[in-house]
Amino acid sequence: MRGIKGSPLGGGGVLLVSQTSKGRERLKELLKGSGYTASAEAASGGEARRLLISSSFEAMIVNAPLPDEFGHELSLYGAEEGIGVILAVKNELFDELDAKVGGFGVLTVGKPLSRPLFHQALSLMSASQRQLRRYEEENRALRRKLEELRLVSRAKCLLVEFRHLTEGEAHRYLEQEAMDARITRKAAAENIVKLYGERL
Repeated sequence: MRGIKGSPLGGGGVLLVSQTSKGRERLKELLKGSGYTASAEAASGGEARRLLISSSFEAMIVNAPLPDEFGHELSLYGAEEGIGVILAVKNELFDELDAKVGGFGVLTVGKPLSRPLFHQALSLMSASQRQLRRYEEENRALRRKLEELRLVSRAKCLLVEFRHLTEGEAHRYLEQEAMDARITRKAAAENIVKLYGERL
């Protein structure tokens, strides 16, 4: 998943996807006053995918159907790439399409679109994107912590093996090395792994 750029309701770029220029103009009109800016347009799913690959967007609005696909496939692709997605479909197709894409982070709205409903959908999308960013940051922090714990554990094992220390002594040795050199515990562990790891 690519990183999410822009800030919610703060001028992030939006990719508008609609088969007709009239449809795209309508979406641009609805975006006014929302805090989002239409930064690119596409008339088909294929064109939209090329833009998603070459550029960064905060959100995508798909006005289904498209000439080369219905639009829910493109919507799922956009959500998988980490951007907010709104899929606009005829009211009679709402339940069917929402069941297909709703569980993957795509917001489905029925047509004809009203400004209040559209802005409500944008607000919901914005909230979900903020939550996603928070989860991604928490995940990155956990990964960094896990990496550090693995490195420290490896360093302690090497100290036990090569300096014949107990686990407790290895822990205190590592802490003392970090303090004496005024470096982080992770950096001290890296030094120990580099020193003793080559002997294996």
